[in-house]
Amino acid sequence: MAAPTKAPEHAPYGPLPEGGTVRPITRWGTPVMHHAQQQVTVFDEALRSLAADMTATMYAAEGVGLAACQIGEDLAIFVFDCPDESGERWVGVVCNPVVTLPEGRDRHLDDDDEGCLSFPGAFVECARPDWARVDGVGLSGEPVTFEGGGLLARCLQHETDHTYGTVFGDRISARAYKRLQKQHDKLAPGYPPDWPA
Repeated sequence: MAAPTKAPEHAPYGPLPEGGTVRPITRWGTPVMHHAQQQVTVFDEALRSLAADMTATMYAAEGVGLAACQIGEDLAIFVFDCPDESGERWVGVVCNPVVTLPEGRDRHLDDDDEGCLSFPGAFVECARPDWARVDGVGLSGEPVTFEGGGLLARCLQHETDHTYGTVFGDRISARAYKRLQKQHDKLAPGYPPDWPA
């Protein structure tokens, strides 16, 4: 997802890993983007290195979140650096995420624009609940929880979707998808296959 201005960060489980390599972003249509990802079961230096590459790639692409499948890795993990509804900035890594959304009277939809780094340059309205909580584990296998509203709620849902093989294009009408495709195709020359590496 695409990025806001930077404010001081909240990192309740520590900062995002640094020192990674920027990798090309995997696009919609690539098989790894469209099936549920493997659960993380080994919490080692290779996982930390992957998260560092994901972080570097997310920042290079000016995004607010990135899942492992978006750099071609079949693993249920995402990184994010995203503001909530009050502008407070949250950063984190979540492995094996499970999202909880409001139900009944507490459920309110936000139909703001949404975009995806794996379908770069294009944005269209996508209705999602305006609050979300994600539970999972961190890079050492410790339990982690993030929750909030605004763009953070959208980001947590969007990135968790990626770990289940769902892209936001799966959640919009055929008409909206057509508009999205048209925008994407028009801007495609600005996003070569190796972007943002």
